[in-house]
Parts: sequence; structure tokens; C-alpha cells
Amino acid sequence: MSGLKQELSLAQGVGLLSTSLLGTGVFAVPALAAQLAQNDSLWAWPVLILLVFPIAIGFAALGRHFPSAGGAAHFVGKAFGPHMARVTGWLFLSVIPVGLPAALHIAAGFWQAAFGWSSENLLLVQLGTLLVIWFLGTRSAGSSANIQTLIAALVIALVIAIWWKGDITLPEIPLPAIRDISPSNLFDALAVMFWCFVGLEAFAHLATEFRNPERDFPRALLIGMLVAGAVYWGCTVAVLKFHAWGEGREAGASLPGIVVQLFGQKALWVACIIGYLACFASVNIYTQSFARLVWSQAQLKPQSRLAQLSSERVPVAALNLVVGCCVLFTLLIYWLHLPLGALITYANGIFILIYLLCMLAGARILKGRSRWMAMLGAVLCCVLLAMVGWKAAYALMVFAALWLLLPRAKTVLHTR
Repeated sequence: MSGLKQELSLAQGVGLLSTSLLGTGVFAVPALAAQLAQNDSLWAWPVLILLVFPIAIGFAALGRHFPSAGGAAHFVGKAFGPHMARVTGWLFLSVIPVGLPAALHIAAGFWQAAFGWSSENLLLVQLGTLLVIWFLGTRSAGSSANIQTLIAALVIALVIAIWWKGDITLPEIPLPAIRDISPSNLFDALAVMFWCFVGLEAFAHLATEFRNPERDFPRALLIGMLVAGAVYWGCTVAVLKFHAWGEGREAGASLPGIVVQLFGQKALWVACIIGYLACFASVNIYTQSFARLVWSQAQLKPQSRLAQLSSERVPVAALNLVVGCCVLFTLLIYWLHLPLGALITYANGIFILIYLLCMLAGARILKGRSRWMAMLGAVLCCVLLAMVGWKAAYALMVFAALWLLLPRAKTVLHTR
């Protein structure tokens, strides 16, 4: 009974992953894609799913055969040894100073849009959000899964309501002929849209908490990815129909603007709360994943408090450390007014590098069709790093620094 509690069902897993992928992107990315590619963006979503599919298959196979709270670090360690596992784990944790506080800032922005709150009130919202996430984290993963499944249902219901009230029908969808698609528009949109599918690596940390990880983890991953893709496509259709990306509008205001147009000003708060909840879900799964990674890394020193589980069999001590760091960096970013946009772009390079390391690990330790999918996923990750351009150098420098500075591990991680 020393391991994490195994209680997640297939439906709960789908809810966790779909909300992780939707996150902050569902309200902003469809409008950004429409700005870049207009009607061509309707083809960009299925193309993106096809591109991400090999990577998802790679993660699904790794999680099925090697379920672990260590997630990406565990997979890489199985293939390349304990030192690479530590480097990958710290590479993932290096997102905490920027990624989570930035997502909290975006989430709090929905309260500003709905109620016009001041920056001080928004800081309280961010800290309150972390408090709720901490409370959920002290419970089992099933508690988060139930809440995030409900959030996924609310996001889907909002898109359905927009289609119904907006009288959107399939024959009216402006889907261009394949021969008329502009490749440059398509590539520009794909470069932005890929970030909607960052979250697979976080979900991998929960693989060992499924009741039947070998069966349900890969199914939840693939179904959740398809659900998120369908929601993004439906949002893009609505944005295009109501031209909600133009006229100087901010991308994040596109869907709330459509809701106000269809249902009136009083409905704005409904859209903003659903937007906040989608952001909350994304921050929550990352926070819980970071806590599980810290716990798994602490297994090198079993006597450490970070290596202990609570009576609910959750890593509360590791969660306390992660949430404490998030509070610290949230306050620093608020006081120093740091420019988050550029830092988030650099962090995205880290996510792609982690994907690449996992796909290389899969190419080494998987067999059969899954191995070929991992190899294809590795090639796609290299292409994505090239698309990021010179900003990918930040991720590579962090990786190099960790490789040189972290002490060599003498034992293999035990992260089950």
C-alpha cells in the first residue's frame, strides 16, 4: 500500500486530459488561428491532430507499459539511465517559475473581464486558486478528476449552445477545398495551434493512478485528445461565422464576445467563469503532476519527507513544496511586473524538448508498431523545435546546464 491510490476510471481520465489540453487555449487559440489562416484554419485542426497522433501513441504506449508517477522522467530513465531521468525531471520542473504563474494570471483575467476587478483583487484570485488546487491535491486524484470532468462538460455545453443559438449548420461551414488551401497560412496556424496539445507529458504522471493503467490510460489519452480537438474545431467554426477575430479584438475575448452577441450582456459572466474554470483545470493537472514528479524523484532518499505519502496515499509534502513555489513566483511576478509573454514562449521550447526526449526513449524501449510511432514522433518534435526557431536555444541551454550541473545518480529511480 506504499504506492499512489489507483482509482481513476476511463471517463475520469478523459475529463482530466481534455481539460488539460483545452485550458487557456480554448478561448484564445481559435481566434489566433482564424487571424492567421481564416477559413484554412478549419483544415489546420485535423492536420494538427494527425501530426500529434504519433506523439500521443508514443505517450500512450509508454504509459501503458511503464506506468509511473515519474512520467517523462521515468520513461527517459528507462531508456537512457538515471542521470537523464534527473535531467528530464528538473527540465519539467523548470517550467514552474513562469508557466504556472502565467496561467494563473490568464485565469484571473476572466474575472477582470466579467467584473472589472483591480490588480490587487486579481492577485487574491490567483492565490485563492492555488489554495483550492492545494486542497484538491490533498485528496486523491479522483477528486480532481470528477471536478475536471464536470468542467469539460461545461466547456462542451458552451460550444454546443453557441452553435445552437447561432444557428450554425454543417452546410454553412466555410470549409475550403483542399486545392484552395494556402500552405503558408496552414503552417502559420499550426505553429500557434500546437500549444493546445501541450499537456500529454503532464497527464503521463497520472498513469499509475488508473484502476487498470494498461487498458485505460492509453484509451483516455487518445479519446481526450480527440475530444479536445473537436471542441477546438467547433470553436473555430463559431469564430469564423461571427468574425470574432477581427476589429482589433483580443483573442481571449473572442468566445465571450460571441456569447454576449447571442445571449446578451448578462451572459458574459457565464462565459468568463467557464473560461476561468478551463484555466483552473489546466493549472490543477500540472500542479498535481509536478507534485508526483517531486515525490518520485525523492524516492532516491526514502527517508525524506518528500518521499512520503499521506493517509489518502497522495504526495502532500511534495504538493506543499510545489504550491509554495507557485505562491512565491506568483508574488514575484506581481511585484516585479515581469514580461510573461516572452518567458512563456521560451517555456514552450522546454515542453517540445521533453516530448522529443520521451519519443527518443520510446524508440529505444518500445517494440513493434509503437516503436515506429515513437520514431515518427521524434522526427515531428525536431520539426516543431525548428519552427520555434532561435527561441528553442533557451530550452537547449537549460538542458545542457542541467546535464552538466546535476550530480550523477548512482541508483535507478523507483517511481512506481
